[in-house]
Amino acid sequence: MPMNYHLSNRKGFASDNWSGVSPEVMEALQQVNISHHPAYGENDPLMQQAEEAFQTLFETNCKVFFVYNGTGANVLAVNHLLHSWQAVVAPHSAHLNEDEGGAPEKFTGGKILTVDCHDGKIKPDQIKPFLNSIGFQHHVQPKLISISQATEMGTLYSLDEIRELASFAHENNMYLHMDGARIANAAVALDCSFSEMVTQTGVDVLSFGGTKNGLMFGEAVVFLRPELADGFEYNRKQGMQLASKQRFITAQFLTYLTNDLWKHNALQANAMAGVLAEKLSSIEGIQLSRPVEANGVFAILPKAIIAELQKEYFFHVWNESLSEVRLMCSFDTTIEDVDGIAAAANRILEEKKIRLG
Repeated sequence: MPMNYHLSNRKGFASDNWSGVSPEVMEALQQVNISHHPAYGENDPLMQQAEEAFQTLFETNCKVFFVYNGTGANVLAVNHLLHSWQAVVAPHSAHLNEDEGGAPEKFTGGKILTVDCHDGKIKPDQIKPFLNSIGFQHHVQPKLISISQATEMGTLYSLDEIRELASFAHENNMYLHMDGARIANAAVALDCSFSEMVTQTGVDVLSFGGTKNGLMFGEAVVFLRPELADGFEYNRKQGMQLASKQRFITAQFLTYLTNDLWKHNALQANAMAGVLAEKLSSIEGIQLSRPVEANGVFAILPKAIIAELQKEYFFHVWNESLSEVRLMCSFDTTIEDVDGIAAAANRILEEKKIRLG
């Protein structure tokens, strides 16, 4: 008897994690489900093909390690590069700080030193004060800068901004880590290659995301400086992120990176965010609160309509005090979805006005 999950046939705007799986990726999973493959990716041709696909993408001999999820990618990347007496410097809004459930502190034993960044982007001048602790044995030692591309605020670092942060990090004997949960959305928004945005700017290690853009599960830790990857396979095993049936991750990435599926999906998500922003901003009583640079729309809605609108198209309230909401578009968001939520918002607003006289 089929299970009834009582799911709405309307798509929500809560997160691009809520979306389904690209049909091409689902087909790839079906294909590798037919025969047997070596466990853990060892001596598996698929693993070699996937690594080569990443090396082509980043135009360098990078080292690639596949993991289950974004938390695993971020935490293991940081843990591998730090001693427990060292620290990460990141925006306060960073996923590493706010949404990893304390996993970075638990596994590294170190600290996250945060900076309030109104646009989600940290700058070298904001990091400089932490350098005063270097060499002072009573203070944790700043060793790694972590940035998100795109940021949790929906903004993007320009290539020059990334390059400046990488130079600052290296001049001060630090590393630069990039959380690329939405890296495909960033690349298409900036109209650049992954090599231009990551390899050529000087990023040391990258958490490469795919689940927010059409994959079922699986992320990758990419070391742009191969020498930094020494021993990472053991940290991955200890961190419980080594998949026994690795082929179900590598097959997804092979498909994702073939024929620019990553680009097609990200372009759709970004385009729908642009249309949604335009439609919402044209409704009296609704205003955009942040620039729309990738696939996230931040807007201030009248508080009275939020709960009713969420019943029809679920989304998250970003800042309760401001009635600011976040609306995320996905690779499978359609113009009908965008028209639907805009029309619903307008209708509920009009109904509220009539009730209030």
